[in-house]
Amino acid sequence: MSLPVHLVPTLADIVAGSSVTVEGDEAHHAVAVRRLRVGESVVLTDGAGLSVVGSVASTGKRVFTVTVVSVSSAPEPAPAFTVVQALPKGDRGELAVEVLTEIGVSTVVPWAASRSVAVWKGERAEKSLAKWRATAREAAKQARRSWFPEVAPLASTADVLTRIVAAPVAVVLHEEAGAPLSAVALPAEGEIVVVVGPEGGLSAEEVAAFESAGAVTVRLGTEVLRTSTAGLAAVSALLARTSRWV
Repeated sequence: MSLPVHLVPTLADIVAGSSVTVEGDEAHHAVAVRRLRVGESVVLTDGAGLSVVGSVASTGKRVFTVTVVSVSSAPEPAPAFTVVQALPKGDRGELAVEVLTEIGVSTVVPWAASRSVAVWKGERAEKSLAKWRATAREAAKQARRSWFPEVAPLASTADVLTRIVAAPVAVVLHEEAGAPLSAVALPAEGEIVVVVGPEGGLSAEEVAAFESAGAVTVRLGTEVLRTSTAGLAAVSALLARTSRWV
């Protein structure tokens, strides 16, 4: 049985024999919901490559301590994948974030596309972004990731163009594209940006702007996928061509 994973702010200078204290909501969920008990083994990670395995030494209402048995460090995955996800309606945004986190995406960028049905403004924007980030955090723990993904603030099309220009490779998923995704050459290092449009599709102006910035417009196949699953399919296909999935 896999050990439960909990996120902590830092594991700097932690060695075997050290004691680590977990507090707040993370500890409350472990102790009150999961019924964590003294003597159980757990994994703690800082979400930035460091993880420890240890034994629970004590528990409280919103706190528990772990005596570290072993420490491990994982290199940052390369190449890194960034998915620019147009805002979908309903809870499909959280679904997209969850599955993208599970397959190892490094960054998810919520994007206000011109045809996005959902609109993030004011308090709703803050709550929606918080939901995406909480979903990514929990999915990363479930997937036992040492490197947790970043969920960036809401991006405009101009922000997306800046990311495309800076990336070695950027692809835009479009059902009418002439080139298949398999034709894209992939770097061994650096960032690969995948742009996923909304339910209503990308506008001609958006496609033209992305291509002018250096992105390649590609199709996944003859089927048209939902916006919440298109990124999963595309990144999976690309990951299978990298050393990360060998």
